[in-house]
Amino acid sequence: MNIEFKLPELGENIQTGDVVNVLVEEGEPIAANQGVCELETDKAVVEIPCPHAGRVVKIHIHKGETLHVGQMLLTLDAGSDGTSAETGSVPAEETAPSENPTSAAAVSPGGHAGDLPDPRVPSPGPRALAPDPQLPGEAPIPAGPATRRLARQMGVDLRRVHGSGPGGRITPEDIQAAFAAARTPPAATAAPASSAPAVSLEPVVPPGEPAQDAWGRVRREKMTKIRRTIAAQMSKSAGTIPHVTNFDDADVTDLEQIRAGIPQGFVGANIKLTAMPFVMKAVAIALRRHPQLNASLDETQEQVIYKEYVHLGVAVDTPRGLVVPVVRNVDRMSIGELARALATLAERARGVQFGVEDLRGGSFTISNMGAVGGAYSTPIINHPEVAILLLGRTRWRAEVRNEGRIEPRRMLPLSLSYDHRLVDGAAAARFLNEVIDHLQNPGRLLLAN
Repeated sequence: MNIEFKLPELGENIQTGDVVNVLVEEGEPIAANQGVCELETDKAVVEIPCPHAGRVVKIHIHKGETLHVGQMLLTLDAGSDGTSAETGSVPAEETAPSENPTSAAAVSPGGHAGDLPDPRVPSPGPRALAPDPQLPGEAPIPAGPATRRLARQMGVDLRRVHGSGPGGRITPEDIQAAFAAARTPPAATAAPASSAPAVSLEPVVPPGEPAQDAWGRVRREKMTKIRRTIAAQMSKSAGTIPHVTNFDDADVTDLEQIRAGIPQGFVGANIKLTAMPFVMKAVAIALRRHPQLNASLDETQEQVIYKEYVHLGVAVDTPRGLVVPVVRNVDRMSIGELARALATLAERARGVQFGVEDLRGGSFTISNMGAVGGAYSTPIINHPEVAILLLGRTRWRAEVRNEGRIEPRRMLPLSLSYDHRLVDGAAAARFLNEVIDHLQNPGRLLLAN
């Protein structure tokens, strides 16, 4: 008997994903709960297991395709007796991460359980929030709480939205499409018959195929799910938050001497002790003393949410794009513990071995541009956080010391961007000064709890 295996539910508000790899071939026998494809949803790559055992008769998907929940994946021959090996099968909701955007909604860049928005939402700009379109006496509108919240944020009337989900359920994608349609300007009046038709200089060419524009050869590639998510998140942050950036330098000469004196492998086998754990500890201590930078803004309720935890998002450059997994309770960790946590985090991120929850819950983000070069930049805040610190490449510089002596010192460039709606320039400067003070006196970091 043939069995049709369709894409199961991936979690609340996750309706689509891009095929990264197809893990089986036609004619191949598979066991129950064997992974049949890898799917990229927002910033996580998950393996989709098939609960049935049998032989693959037909594969209905291909690499790079965008799939929707309920779409056909495989046709299986479960055997002549018509049975399928489903013993021990795991429900779909246990095999894929759950995604629950919240009202204050990041990332995650620093991901954030309890305060992240749906990263697929484009930035619509300032606007008044529309009331919930459900009116007394009307038939219930098939939309979940997160979808209703999104509709209010974007000013979309749910009564005018046609649902594309199962049973006509309205999805976040439907809200975005309705919002985009409302912002699309009306078509221009038709030109007179004598007018020459407009000619596009950009021919329609399938992604991945060589093409030609007016100046030479080009190649088109479809944006990955992660890149689309990053683009939407950056647009939302840049369009919502009034950014201000402070630039300064920390003298890390003494810190580098201490770090160089620690034997290789002291904090763990194959773990390189970099300056990042020291910076994370310095930031965590400073955030405890300057809570306005460890906060988020609930624009709907007009409230400031001060975080009583210090969860730092650390930007990691991966082949799939920039991701910001979160290290939790940094203020309670030692330098050695932070070094080990960073090594594990980087390995998992570059191997795409993380889930959506690993990108959520951050209260502040640190990005290290110095690993690839550069001194200063203006980092974009990871909405709904209110600040981000970017590290540049350390370099030797002649500094005037006490009594006018000029000495070579190793300087670390720092760029702190902050949300000027919540953080004043003086508050940002005091916070950055405290971070610098800890980095210039590394003994304090080693003794800190």
